[in-house]
Amino acid sequence: MVDNLGTLKPFRADLHIHTCLSPCGDLEMLPTNIVKKAKMEGLDIIGICDHNASENVAAVKKTGERTGLTVFGGIEVTSKEEVHLLALFETIEDLDSFQKIVYENLSGVNNEDVFGPQVVVDAKDNIRCSNAHLLIGATELSIDEIVNQVHILKGIVIASHVDRERFGLFGQLGFIPEGLFLDGLELSSQFSSKKENWNQYNFPVVTFSDAHYIKDIGRNSTTFNMDSIKMDELKKALTGAYGRSFITHFGHC
Repeated sequence: MVDNLGTLKPFRADLHIHTCLSPCGDLEMLPTNIVKKAKMEGLDIIGICDHNASENVAAVKKTGERTGLTVFGGIEVTSKEEVHLLALFETIEDLDSFQKIVYENLSGVNNEDVFGPQVVVDAKDNIRCSNAHLLIGATELSIDEIVNQVHILKGIVIASHVDRERFGLFGQLGFIPEGLFLDGLELSSQFSSKKENWNQYNFPVVTFSDAHYIKDIGRNSTTFNMDSIKMDELKKALTGAYGRSFITHFGHC
């Protein structure tokens, strides 16, 4: 079955970008800087996915709206197996619901001298406060629990940088658990030549920047051929449903 093939358009996306809220994120990762660089790189969609937190999503989303840039809110959540997973949502309400679950399962208090500051800002880059949670830590949520909760909230979940040993699905576990319904696997730039090796797992294979610094935004991206920028369309593109599709870009285009 095919629908709306005549209206499909390419939308270039970088769905793995950190802000100054992530303890490992540069303090220049502010809403206006992020949006400006994303527009310079020709991106149509970005995803804000800080470590275990989402407080800067609304600010980046508001800044993006002024320029026509679509911002999906998300979290790069760390499972109890210490695997990083990108959880992306269409609405702030669904993101907030998932954030509540994450915080209920995340222990510890951040030490800025050891792990770095965790800065919450507004859409004009003004500092509002600091996040006290130990965002660099792992939650008590299993991979299965995270995937199930994200899907209940109508989001998508992609295993982060699976080709990296540290915090990658294969580096931590050595395999994909049977019956794990991921929406995709993300590759990093260092191993782009091995993309074909990952297709054997029968999951959509995408790539994003995992940018912690402004210069890295858009260095990797994926173009989704869709009818419009909606989470449902993104899901169709990942699975190739109804003529939707995607293509990965390693390195700046």
